[in-house]
Formats: sequence, C-alpha cells, structure tokens
Amino acid sequence: MTTLGLIGSGNIGGTLARLAVAAGIDVVLSNSRGPETLADLVAELGDRARAATPAEAAAAGDIVVVTVPLKAYQQVPVEPLVGKVVIDTNNYYPGRDGEIGELEAGGVTSSELLQRHLPRSRVVKAFNNIFFKHLATLGRPAGAADRTALPIAGDDTEAKKAAAELINALGYDTVDIGALADSWRTQPNTPVYATPYGAAEPFYEHDGAPVNADTIRKLVESAER
Repeated sequence: MTTLGLIGSGNIGGTLARLAVAAGIDVVLSNSRGPETLADLVAELGDRARAATPAEAAAAGDIVVVTVPLKAYQQVPVEPLVGKVVIDTNNYYPGRDGEIGELEAGGVTSSELLQRHLPRSRVVKAFNNIFFKHLATLGRPAGAADRTALPIAGDDTEAKKAAAELINALGYDTVDIGALADSWRTQPNTPVYATPYGAAEPFYEHDGAPVNADTIRKLVESAER
C-alpha cells in the first residue's frame, strides 16, 4: 500500500498516522471539524501527510481506518469506501454513545454495525483494545523477541491479510480471532482489553509492556459474555 486514509484523527487516528509516516506510508487525515483543524498535526507529520474531508480521505486510502466515536458511525461516507479494506477501531461506550439496543442485547457487534453501514466494503476490527499511548511505543521490527501482538477480526480472509500486512509494517504481530461476530472478545471489559499492554494497573497511568501472540490468543479465548 502507499496511502492510509484516516476517518477520525484523535488519539488513535493521530497515533496511527505517526506510525504510518515513520514506516514510509503516506497518510490522508480527516475529522468531523474540517481539514483546517488538522494543520498542526499535518505540519508535525511532514510531507507524507495531508488533511482532507472524510470522503476525500476515504477515496485516497488504499486502506482506510475508521476511528470515530461509535455514535457517529453512520456518518462515515459509503460510496468512496466501496471495495476497500476498512479497519474499524471503534468500541461501544454507552456513556458516550448512548444506549444502542442491538449492542445491549448482544446479538450483534459494533463492527457488524459498521459492516452493515458499509455493505460493499470489507471491515476488519483492529486497534480497539490497546491504549493509544501504548500503541505509540510498543511497536518493534519484525522478528524482535519483544514484539507485541494485536487481535484482528473480520469476515473476509483477504481483507484480514491486508490489515495484517499494514499492522506488521507499523511494528506489530497479529492474532486472527475469527469473524466480526467474534470481535466482542476484544471489546471493553474483556481480558484482552487494554490492561495486558500496561506495565501495571491502572494501565493508563503506566508505560506499555510487550505482549506476545500466544498470550493474546489465550486472553481472547478466555473472554466470557
């Protein structure tokens, strides 16, 4: 890939943009407030970055990351994402997003809601279970003994392969945990959510700690509804 599109440029989006630029990948950033509000971040990132509207970022990206509050998922542009791999970082936080009946009932995952909104795109869940500060610091070269792994889920095998290749370029191994219906295993309040990547609890007050693929796999498998 040559360009990563970002719909949402907050903590996770900004971190992914920095990792991508460091890996030699161009980035097109967007948010709900307009390209001009991203001037400082683009200046920090340099020549490989530019700001755009969400539709323009969607059109420009070879892979596109959707990293907006879940309550805004229906505002994600549909047509520019047709046929594309879309990485979904979203989590459901009722206090922020309001109660979503289907998610409360447990019959669908948040990524399945996004896939339903983007019926001709190929959604892959990733980056939702790691604190952005740890994501910024735990990346390592391929083959490093202390390389950290991230879980991914999706319904399309080739899309998961493309996402894994991107994540590898950003410095992380991946653990394929199954379909989008299985992505609840990485959501808030599950064993693999955030805490394992922190050197101590609470995770958000401490530096990151590497977590290998075997550990991530076991934590995912231990999740209960």
